[in-house]
Amino acid sequence: MADLPGRRPDPVPAPMSRFERYLSVWVALCIVAGIALGRWLPGPFQAIGAMEVAQVNLPVGLLIWVMIIPMLLKVDFGALHQVRQHWRGIGVTLFVNWAVKPFSMALLGWLFIRQVFAPWLPADQLDSYVAGLILLAAAPCTAMVFVWSRLTGGHPLFTLSQVALNDTIMVFAFAPIVALLLGLSAITVPWDTLLASVVLYIVIPVLIAQVWRRALLARGQAALEAALARIGPWSVGALLATLVLLFAFQGEAILRQPLVIAMLAVPILIQVFGNAALAYWLNRRLGESHSVACPSALIGASNFFELAVAAAISLFGFESGAALATVVGVLIEVPVMLLVVRIVNRSRGWYEAGARR
Repeated sequence: MADLPGRRPDPVPAPMSRFERYLSVWVALCIVAGIALGRWLPGPFQAIGAMEVAQVNLPVGLLIWVMIIPMLLKVDFGALHQVRQHWRGIGVTLFVNWAVKPFSMALLGWLFIRQVFAPWLPADQLDSYVAGLILLAAAPCTAMVFVWSRLTGGHPLFTLSQVALNDTIMVFAFAPIVALLLGLSAITVPWDTLLASVVLYIVIPVLIAQVWRRALLARGQAALEAALARIGPWSVGALLATLVLLFAFQGEAILRQPLVIAMLAVPILIQVFGNAALAYWLNRRLGESHSVACPSALIGASNFFELAVAAAISLFGFESGAALATVVGVLIEVPVMLLVVRIVNRSRGWYEAGARR
């Protein structure tokens, strides 16, 4: 279909990197490696688990920073002024991410974990599983949404502005929303621990990333691009190392109940497709262009799983069901989001035939 008059041409989608495309494979290998190493070398992993200060595991804290900071380096908070250009798409993004997503996941967690699958799950972990699902849903996607947007020809400036706005809101809204939903789910979490997680895994990484970004941009855009290309693999490497540690502690529970991962995946899958469909439909009803609707739908479907994993470990520990639930989100992220990308790409004709202009 030809571009509409005055419409910015959609960018040519850039290919995913090898790490990004095969993330689910790497996660599956980490599951195997973590379980095996945890059984063969329990001593070293127990020692790592004991390296804590104020409920923060120091090795994991360092890995989380290496994971998150390269992703936040991509975010330009100076793009916030651009939200006015596509206020309808931004409105849909905010509505789905903050008014629908966390609350619908709390409902799905209660329905599937505490009701439907409860007879087959360990009774002492039910609350922890629900908490992990809530943490996953309360953290909107930051970095991977740039990948999904490229693959759908999404408007790059809209994608950047919605990520910057979501990250700004997350600094202030993540802790209150998580505390509210955990409270409604009868799960007690100390406020000081939750706020410490926000400071450690959102506020400080954002500040470091923005200072670093400005220093790089002072040397030119090429310096920033070169740095992003160089440190990109660090983020995935740190994520995989964290998963090996986590599954070293989770191994016994998984071997006892191997279907737990599949049961945890059900509410996540329902929410991914439900949120994507809702945002996509709302943008169509409001007359937004397809290049705006795609990233708006995709950010509502995906999660900032690095933050969710970090918060779950800090709040509940390596061996918790919450940590395992957040990792299931990592496991299914890439194949499921690639399917969503394919759906929105193939439905472009339907979308533009019905969108009011």
